[in-house]
Amino acid sequence: MSRKLEAGDQFPQITLNVDDGTTVTLPDDIGTPQAIVLFYRGHW
Repeated sequence: MSRKLEAGDQFPQITLNVDDGTTVTLPDDIGTPQAIVLFYRGHW
């Protein structure tokens, strides 16, 4: 079961697909414990 993240929670490790075909694993690949993930649909 998943739950909503609260302020101060540790960011879960996730792997995201990048538009250039590569992947990024957060938070490991960004080198910082803080991250903002924005989901953009790409069509308006």
